Amino acid sequence: MTGGVMDRLPGEAGAAPVAAAAEAEADEEADPPAADSPTPQVSQRRDPHPSRMQMPQGNPLLLSCTLQELLARDTVQVELIPGKKGLFLKHVEYEVSSQRFKSSVYRRYNDFVVFHEMLLQKFPYRMVPALPPKRVLGADREFIEARRRALRRFINLVARHPPFSEDVALRLFLSFSGPDVQNKLKESAQCVGDEFMNCKLAPRAKDFLPADIQTQFAVSRELIRNIYNSFHKLRDRAERIASRAIDNAADLLIFGKELSALGSDTTPLPSWASLNSSTWGSLKQALKGLSVEFALLADKAAQQGKQEENDVVEKLNLFLDLLQSYKDLCERHEKGVLHKHQRALHKYSLMKRQMLSAAVQSREPESVEQLESRIVEQENAIQTMELRSYFSLYCLHQETQLVHAYLPLTSHILGAFVNSQIQGHKEMSKVWNDLQPKLSCLFAGPSSSLLPPGPLQDGRSSH
Repeated sequence: MTGGVMDRLPGEAGAAPVAAAAEAEADEEADPPAADSPTPQVSQRRDPHPSRMQMPQGNPLLLSCTLQELLARDTVQVELIPGKKGLFLKHVEYEVSSQRFKSSVYRRYNDFVVFHEMLLQKFPYRMVPALPPKRVLGADREFIEARRRALRRFINLVARHPPFSEDVALRLFLSFSGPDVQNKLKESAQCVGDEFMNCKLAPRAKDFLPADIQTQFAVSRELIRNIYNSFHKLRDRAERIASRAIDNAADLLIFGKELSALGSDTTPLPSWASLNSSTWGSLKQALKGLSVEFALLADKAAQQGKQEENDVVEKLNLFLDLLQSYKDLCERHEKGVLHKHQRALHKYSLMKRQMLSAAVQSREPESVEQLESRIVEQENAIQTMELRSYFSLYCLHQETQLVHAYLPLTSHILGAFVNSQIQGHKEMSKVWNDLQPKLSCLFAGPSSSLLPPGPLQDGRSSH
């Protein structure tokens, strides 16, 4: 690789896909940007609006927010509106309610898509969570519910992200109640440029980076990759635990119904069994009454499963979505900023060789001047890309801190899991204890004396 800034940037680094229009013009021979790597619309840096991107006090590289502060920024609910569109018609609408803005608006999935595109365009060097997949043919209720949950996680991560939470696009998405929010979002992004163009400290980002940024970033990236893998396994097991609780509820309910059906059987006893008719009648009466307790047990088990889905599995999914957005950011950085910078340096090297060749061959002065002009333009483009590379690393450093700020969510998840298990077993234990006395009539002998059964020992006598 050609010497220069690329030699000083971490090969393991990862963040954003975007380069300014000036870079694209100076690199016409390069490949077009990928679909998930939007190119900023404005090539010239400008002074930002005074209400945006102000120079922070102290060391701007360091984030001081805690998990509690992040969660307190906003809580957004996303609920399906079955009354207006239904579950199986062409479009599904959601009611999106924000505590911060005290707003409630209707949004469709495509509105989320446009909002997501605006975030990538304006904040290419930040963790933009991924959206759930689009509707598939024959989508059922389970798919629609899973997508609703994923959209809720997406918008809450965005609403609590420090730079995103102060952007006009978020306010529009959560509070604009006009007829066409998509055009409103696109208009708000016109001629604005990305974060690099609007941040006063972007040209000085290199000054704030630690000297060992390469080592720090490589270690942090590996750590977060390992955390993601572990949390992915935890989520899978938590899903199975919650699913087993719901399956247990269904089994208990069926078990009780079968006992009730047995107790309600009206088939007459044959004459040779008439001596035990009173015993069978009492037994049927007792069995019939047990269905109520088993229905209650099923309800408690179902409540525990649903609670663990909401308080454990969903929180794990939220954290996994955040970690995945960090991994995506790293990939965008490597395939976007660093790759474009390398291509620009290569093109600059080719131009210099052409310049030397032209001087040796004594070409027309006009052609030499044009080549010199192109070289100057390419040098400017390389300088811009170098600034973007350092700003990308600057943002990556902050996003790494943000991921670590979310790590205490682990204690919330474990606490919710333990509390659910304690509460669920406590409530079910009470029902089982209430059920036990009602079994006494099942063990009545011929003289109505209670004969509670001892433990079965594979048919062997206890004498």
